[in-house]
Amino acid sequence: MSVRLLIILAILFILDLYAFQSVKFLCKGLSQSQVRNAYIIYWGVSIFCFGIIIIGNIFDWHQWNKMFRTYSFAFVFIVFFSKVFVDIFLLIDDLIRIFRWSGTKIFSIFSVPDSAKAQVVRSGISRSDFLVKAGVIAGAIPFFSLIYGMLNGAYNYRKRKIILTLNNLPQSFHGFKMVQISDIHTGSFTRMDPVKDAIKIINDQQPDVVFFTGDLVNDRHEEALPYIDILKEIKAKHGVYSIFGNHDYGDYMKWESDEAKEENLRKLADVHKQLGWNLLLDEHRHIEKNGERITVIGVQNWSARMGFQKYGSIEKATQNISYSPVNILLSHDPSHWKAQITDHYEMIDLTLSGHTHGMQFGIEIPGFKWSPVQYFYKEWADLYQHKNQFLYINRGLGFLGYPGRVGILPEITVIELRRA
Repeated sequence: MSVRLLIILAILFILDLYAFQSVKFLCKGLSQSQVRNAYIIYWGVSIFCFGIIIIGNIFDWHQWNKMFRTYSFAFVFIVFFSKVFVDIFLLIDDLIRIFRWSGTKIFSIFSVPDSAKAQVVRSGISRSDFLVKAGVIAGAIPFFSLIYGMLNGAYNYRKRKIILTLNNLPQSFHGFKMVQISDIHTGSFTRMDPVKDAIKIINDQQPDVVFFTGDLVNDRHEEALPYIDILKEIKAKHGVYSIFGNHDYGDYMKWESDEAKEENLRKLADVHKQLGWNLLLDEHRHIEKNGERITVIGVQNWSARMGFQKYGSIEKATQNISYSPVNILLSHDPSHWKAQITDHYEMIDLTLSGHTHGMQFGIEIPGFKWSPVQYFYKEWADLYQHKNQFLYINRGLGFLGYPGRVGILPEITVIELRRA
């Protein structure tokens, strides 16, 4: 067991023990058997969660049953994430208690009857019934929301239609319909039917072209193999164009050798070929219609954020390019747009990205949109504009880690080009 894992377990145990204080407080007044049952349930859940973490690090969790692996890890996340909210309220309560306790020390210096001092001390160090209960409620909200998101949000696909007006669009492409999908993460799906449902929605749009902006798998090419016959059913008049995302390179698992990792990527590229997709590895292609054309540029993953790789090269992808009146870039990570495209590649009219998933958690109501991911990515979902250049970020079709979505639902984007 690594030192890093021990540190993580120690931190989680401290958070768990601290949250347990709320259980002890709420159990006051219950019978001995009721208290015992409450304690057994609380620590039984905790032991299960710690066991999953430990076993998952000792044995290769890739070999586990997919459904058990997916939902057990999700449950561990939900439990500890929810307890953080309880701990925050308990911490606020303890800070208030410390402040009051300090006040009683100062108060006791003065000539006050002993009975009054004792009353002050007792009232100063007791826990706040309101704060403890508020903490439990605050923890219950994400707990039940995330459970609901697994049951109802993971496959609740949303079709988003965008009308994009471009000044230089060739007349032949007026009304040209593009469908963008991203972040399928086939390794996370536990059933085939949701993927079939998504493909039906895509084909129902009768797209002129389909763009896939990366992360077909979580780690290994084998994850995509069961879905080849389904995904190859995607139909578009001008075909499907695809790129790699950060997860496609297998950076998040241990490989026997560098050669094994490279072989996995080659086999994943072959999967794209079997699907009939045009995989762009720092390349560009032209789409022609009635003697006019637009250009599609595809780069490998390139991120401006630390922790993510810069595999792609926009310089290579545009080498010897003959730009069209309208040029579309497929780049998985949206941080690429502001880092390189807007300042140095003004000929690129539209960049299509994914990657963020909207963190699969947030709030979207008319006129308001929020997700924790916005504190990491300034551009994280929907359409953005810088002068005459546009960026669209797809919220992703699949999911990663947490097998659900709360507020930020899976997306199929339909972009219709119109001539100004």
